[in-house]
Amino acid sequence: MPLLDAEALAARLSTVRLLDARQDPGEFAAGHLPGALHADLNRHLSTASEPGFDPARGGRHPLPDPARFAAQLGEWGIAPDTEVVAYDASGGGNAAARLWWMLRALGHARVSVLDGGLPAALAAGLTLTTEPVPVAPCPPYPAAAWARPLADLEAIDTRRRDPALRVLDVRAPERYRGETETLDPVAGHIPGAVNAYWMDNLEPDGRFLDAGALRARYLDLLGGTPPERLTVHCGSGVTACHTLLALEVAGLSGATLYVGSWSEWCRSGREIALGPGTHGAAR
Repeated sequence: MPLLDAEALAARLSTVRLLDARQDPGEFAAGHLPGALHADLNRHLSTASEPGFDPARGGRHPLPDPARFAAQLGEWGIAPDTEVVAYDASGGGNAAARLWWMLRALGHARVSVLDGGLPAALAAGLTLTTEPVPVAPCPPYPAAAWARPLADLEAIDTRRRDPALRVLDVRAPERYRGETETLDPVAGHIPGAVNAYWMDNLEPDGRFLDAGALRARYLDLLGGTPPERLTVHCGSGVTACHTLLALEVAGLSGATLYVGSWSEWCRSGREIALGPGTHGAAR
């Protein structure tokens, strides 16, 4: 299973490579779970901190080159047989699920997300530390390409028009409707996209809904469309991975990630839609 509960993590904390995917490096420096390394969204999980970065080309969090990420895994001491657990403080949305997706997309099987994240770990009796973690680097991870399906701007423009396919926007409903937009310069959504908020994958305590509930939710959303014909996006390809993780838990794997997401689309000069659109139902 791609999720690990806090009690199970506590029992084998010393045998896993723990990665803290909270976005603020200061939060990590102020205290993290014992043995954790920081996986920075802007530096390690995207190219957002690189010179010349342009969100109009790939969105606000473009994927790094696979070879670069493979080298980073080696620096973290991650080899093909390493068990990796990712966590954040947002139920996996920022950005543990993105880290999970990237590892799976490089072919790494032994990776899971801490269900409930940091709050669940603390509730289970784990404590925070500021102690540095010694790491024995290993060679770059033996992978050269992303092995999970990706869509670019041109592909998403084609897919949104195809009635046999489904495009899913997982942002908050008010952002989808275009009522508010605090992160990107234009409000609205991709015409034809369905909306299903990523946070509705979670229980109130930040843990994922059980597999049966997630399966029922997404089967209803898909309306008979196979998950392999689904493309998922959000604002910048981060919380979309949370829904890809939920689909995996539900046994509905195979969906495509549009990394550029709304942050790229809204800068492209292409058609946008406002208003309620379609929420979790067939077009």
